[in-house]
Amino acid sequence: MELDISEVAKRSGVPSSALRYYEEKGLIASIGRRGLRRLFAPAVLERLALIRLGSTAGFSLDEIKLMFAPDGRLDIDRQLLVIKADELDQTIRKLGAMRDGLRHAAACTAPSHMECPTFRRLLRAAGLGVIDAPGKKTPRPKSI
Repeated sequence: MELDISEVAKRSGVPSSALRYYEEKGLIASIGRRGLRRLFAPAVLERLALIRLGSTAGFSLDEIKLMFAPDGRLDIDRQLLVIKADELDQTIRKLGAMRDGLRHAAACTAPSHMECPTFRRLLRAAGLGVIDAPGKKTPRPKSI
């Protein structure tokens, strides 16, 4: 049973524009056309779920593309998964520190935040690039 692009979009929750982009990038492939509409095999839904899972885990589309063998089968480099898991651990630690710092700043009894040693440490770490927005690549200084 073939699915046209609008049915794939509806079932997967992925907009048609993204489906066309994924096809352009080589992440998915249509199996033909009905008029101007692309047609896909039902297996594209599972592939889209894998793409979403990879994206949610922080993989780029180029990295996700490498997880598929030329014949379309899944071929994930397990070492790449370990590396991504380690990156997620680092992000979790940073976010945990940020959360704890924000909670402290909210409850701190110092006359002003600038007089709070904990807030000052958090501010210094942010200024040095030790803490930054998740996914943002900021050069880390040699020493803190």
